[in-house]
Amino acid sequence: MILTQCTACAAPLGLASGKKCSRCSTRYCGPACQAQHWKEGGHDKLCKKIKRSGGAEQYHADKEYAESVVVAVKKCAVDTKDQTCYICTDALHWKTKEGLVRGCSCRGTAGFAHVSCLAEQAKILCAEAEENNLDLKMKNGRWARWYSCSLCEQAYHGTVKCALGWACWKMYLGRPETNQTRYLAMGVLGNGLAAAQRHVDALAVREAELSMKRRIGAPATSILKALSNLAGMYHALERKEDALRTIRDVYSGSLEIYGEDGHETIQSANNYATSLLHLKQLEEAKSVLRKTIPVAQRVLGECHISTLTSRLQYARALYWTTGATLDGFREAVTMLEETERTARRVLGHTHPLSEVIEKSLGESRAVLSAAARRKT
Repeated sequence: MILTQCTACAAPLGLASGKKCSRCSTRYCGPACQAQHWKEGGHDKLCKKIKRSGGAEQYHADKEYAESVVVAVKKCAVDTKDQTCYICTDALHWKTKEGLVRGCSCRGTAGFAHVSCLAEQAKILCAEAEENNLDLKMKNGRWARWYSCSLCEQAYHGTVKCALGWACWKMYLGRPETNQTRYLAMGVLGNGLAAAQRHVDALAVREAELSMKRRIGAPATSILKALSNLAGMYHALERKEDALRTIRDVYSGSLEIYGEDGHETIQSANNYATSLLHLKQLEEAKSVLRKTIPVAQRVLGECHISTLTSRLQYARALYWTTGATLDGFREAVTMLEETERTARRVLGHTHPLSEVIEKSLGESRAVLSAAARRKT
């Protein structure tokens, strides 16, 4: 993760407090921990190596990247057997000897690649955008290569997204804090860690991201995004009240800044509804989603992942409602059947959202069947 703890005792340091090794910038809570780590923790043997690698943050990011690539390749091994990279056309990467991954929504023989090739492609595209001073739309399209497939245009997920998150962060972490690309890279890393279920590490990144943006006076839209990311980690770590409080503020801020048609508002509405569902505040969740679903369908289309998420959450609120009518349960089943077909067609059956929708469909059918038996 981003280094916010003492290397010797793991005490939290935030982004600015504590003491650093004068040579390699390894962080400690004070001189005692630094001395102990030098004598007993092996830092005397690693210090020069860390400095040669670019300092503690760079050394750590490089190490995490290498480890996350191994995890992603292993996770994708069955899917990628006997395939080749669509970028370099090799099965094993010529330099790193890493295997292939595919963590998007490509089908058949499409989309297999090395994480190194995907990262190099993203790096080159983003560098060209900066050098040629392309407009914002073009820059955003190229930046998307750090987290989405250039073939199917869907976001990577799971361990592949995590590996690309580390690739992005290690590429840009040396830039000044005020550099927009650096804090965008921090966001990509946080998303990747969350996708790989590394929620504690992701929370540390989210907290560091928000603290940094507030310190440098980032735009309100950027701080709102950081708050939304933080709320997501509270939710994943079962800090339900913290999640609801934070995402309610994000939803309110999104309505004010983007209006109800903004994609950011739709996403924050989905997150708000998710927090309400976790706290069993089902009527309020349904109220939010009744407003959100038609807007998402009109603005984003039926196949967009945010629209699919809105429909999933609304169906859940329907069949989770104690004492709901048979018609309410039937509506949930019908909505999930339609949503599942769309998700499978657009995202593929192995996408995390497709899997959640399929699981929810099974649950809703069981609830409907049980309710129907009680009626008879």
